Amino acid sequence: LRGGLDGLSAVPAIGDKKFKKYRKNLYGEYSKDVFKISADFGLHPRLEYFNILYGRNEAAVVHATNTPYVDRSHFDGQDVMMSGGLRPYAVKTGWLGRGMVTANIMEVGLTLSLPMPLLLRGAEQKDNYFPANGTIPEDEILEKLISAYRNDDDMRMVMENIRRRPVSRFYGENDTRDLAKHTGRILKDELGPNVAVFDMDGFDTHAGQLYNNNKNLEEFDNLLITLEDSLGDAWKNTLIVTLTEFGRTVKQNGGQGTDHGIGTAILMAGGLIKKGQVYTDWPGLKKKQLFEGRDLMPTLDARAVYNAAMSVCFDIDPEQLRRDVFWKDDLPNLTESLFKV
Repeated sequence: LRGGLDGLSAVPAIGDKKFKKYRKNLYGEYSKDVFKISADFGLHPRLEYFNILYGRNEAAVVHATNTPYVDRSHFDGQDVMMSGGLRPYAVKTGWLGRGMVTANIMEVGLTLSLPMPLLLRGAEQKDNYFPANGTIPEDEILEKLISAYRNDDDMRMVMENIRRRPVSRFYGENDTRDLAKHTGRILKDELGPNVAVFDMDGFDTHAGQLYNNNKNLEEFDNLLITLEDSLGDAWKNTLIVTLTEFGRTVKQNGGQGTDHGIGTAILMAGGLIKKGQVYTDWPGLKKKQLFEGRDLMPTLDARAVYNAAMSVCFDIDPEQLRRDVFWKDDLPNLTESLFKV
């Protein structure tokens, strides 16, 4: 979710009196329609299906979390978000790609974009072609492209995959529902990919946050509906986890939005979720409890969630992943707390 998801909008801290004071206008506009999921937290009204999944114990939230990145640059934050490193541009592979290598999962990753995102780099073969205009090049053109990229191993591999694998050949509209429908079909194919990455932007809500979050969160909600429908029985073995580079300021700004912050929320769904819960060590919203006096304080390294998610999906020891993917960094084992094992 590029741009910096406002975790306090998606999952408002309704039990914290300070929250309503910080968000008098923003929260007041939709507060009556919030889905109350506990005494302390609610869900944004546009997360309607997520709320249904939550009630079915197939959706959950990890709140007050972020990567180790504590500055507020989109580019730097997204690099750390995808690499899983401690600082921007220090790592050339992605935590998901490294996890696939550790689990010996090759040729089974799909990302609906070009070029291959940093997140998936690390596994040897991944099919990442989605034609934005709904068409694909003819074989003759593909041959020329392969020749043109003969000195670029990564791009040449992508072009060869396009030519070789019919799973790449998707004809449809470039919208989230069509992408989700197509992705669900190929993920449930035993011979197809078992990892997919969606790239959704628009979460940089400096102004007009009410409208933008309504639109963005509804799009995410629709993605869940379509994926579950398209996956069918495979949904019970599926896990969806969101990534975002940082959160937003706790206090609204003068443009009816929020600025770049730190702490945020991870939204998760699928049949591998242990139960509907908001998993958090809530830091509080008093000024002295905020990061630099302005942002939600992260109390949990988001990489611990990613590590646990890979452990469950790839059926591999979380400690091995922690060693091989995250350089033995001090990450708690959340596997049994968050997911079915």
